Amino acid sequence: MKLLAATLVSLALGTPALAQGTASMPTPLETASALSVADIQSVSPALGRYAKEDVAGLWQRPQLSRRDRSLVTVAILIARNQMLDLPHYIDLALDSGVTPRELSETITHLAFYSGWSNAMAAVAVTKDIFAQRRVGPDQLPAASPQLLPLNEQAEATRVASVQRLLGTAAPGLDQYTTDPLFKDVWLRPDLSPRDRSLVTITSLMANGQVAQLAGHLNRALDNGLTQEQAGEVVTQIAFYAGWPNAFSAGPVVAEVLKGRSN
Repeated sequence: MKLLAATLVSLALGTPALAQGTASMPTPLETASALSVADIQSVSPALGRYAKEDVAGLWQRPQLSRRDRSLVTVAILIARNQMLDLPHYIDLALDSGVTPRELSETITHLAFYSGWSNAMAAVAVTKDIFAQRRVGPDQLPAASPQLLPLNEQAEATRVASVQRLLGTAAPGLDQYTTDPLFKDVWLRPDLSPRDRSLVTITSLMANGQVAQLAGHLNRALDNGLTQEQAGEVVTQIAFYAGWPNAFSAGPVVAEVLKGRSN
């Protein structure tokens, strides 16, 4: 909880939190946007300064790896249908260790969590980048791969929760939540369960949809996301989805982490 408190305080005050362990500091972010610094400064010199000082500093924080931070940022942009900067951050993600398979699966996953049209917009952007990088079919996930094994206990808990929420009001939603979402999409092997949880909680935070955040955050922690990493996602949300969304998510994250510490 001390780590989370430090993260949330640093979010409010703009002060980098101390890192645990001996993780190396990543290199600075070269540019915060597809727009040049000169373009930004031609409209808002202050925004250009914040981009150079604060956004660049954000990307140097070691609580999330450059790879994870870029995956989170791509997920934010897709979830909010913010396509201007998406090519820039997809390139950054690929250069930071996110594979074409993982990007492909992220777009597929977010079709279910942020809407079909947002995923189609992301496809339109990503197909050109894949073409430029000569990403072929052999580097993409199969349409119908061998799925990961289903956690029967977790699935039973999920089914009971959905039934409590919906009853018999929306049988179609109940059906599609089971299959394809939880008995297919969540079991696809080319994005790890931990990373599926990471992009899911990112999408929920980015759109201010905190009603389901606690359940998915607990799932993320069960899937291997650390408490420190969860807190740092909130910090990334602040810059790329706005402070109000970050402060809507922050108390939910704090409560989940407190509950797991007890």
